[in-house]
Amino acid sequence: MVPAMHRLALITLIACGTPRGEPSAPPPAVPQPEHHSAMHHRFDHADEWAKVWDTPERDAWQQPERVVAALKLGPRMVIADIGAGTGYFSVRLARAVPDGQVIATDIEPDMVRHITERAAREQLPNLRAVQTPPTDPELAPASIDRILVVDVWHHIDDRDAYARALARALRPGGKLAIVDFKRESSHGPPPEHRLPPDEILGALTRAGLRASLSATELPEQYIVIGAR
Repeated sequence: MVPAMHRLALITLIACGTPRGEPSAPPPAVPQPEHHSAMHHRFDHADEWAKVWDTPERDAWQQPERVVAALKLGPRMVIADIGAGTGYFSVRLARAVPDGQVIATDIEPDMVRHITERAAREQLPNLRAVQTPPTDPELAPASIDRILVVDVWHHIDDRDAYARALARALRPGGKLAIVDFKRESSHGPPPEHRLPPDEILGALTRAGLRASLSATELPEQYIVIGAR
């Protein structure tokens, strides 16, 4: 699933500029955080990964219902699930927006194949899987209402550039949610690859978004929200 991003999969949502509702003056400069290198890993063999990722055990710590609720979805929204992997979140999002669309992206062709077959099997015609390169989500400008990035951000190489690309894809009023692992989590990447929330907040702010830490509490993770 992800050389330069995890789940981009877990493996398979921001136009640059002033955030909506903010003054026209440019935001204050944000200090560059200490750099954390990306964690590179391949996620081939989607059917095997599904046995690991799509389990009740994951549900217990990932708490997908709370993550989806934090997005404040509308039934006609267009959502991008970045690094969608086996479609763990993609299918939940598709059910939450029955009159909308979900674009599930991943860099791994077998994950895209798996999600496409899963969407057909679970009768979710509003879910579409797309293979994308590690450095570009390839989303059209101002085309997306919500972007979800779960367990992926620590796999991205140039996070500032990727944040700018996601920012361009957001419609006015759109939101980006990045879910990643707390330092003390019992799941996730090795500690040296875990990112403090401030590092993600800085990347989203530099991309021109209004960034904040979500009030939604998760046992193993945090959610950073970027709003246009």
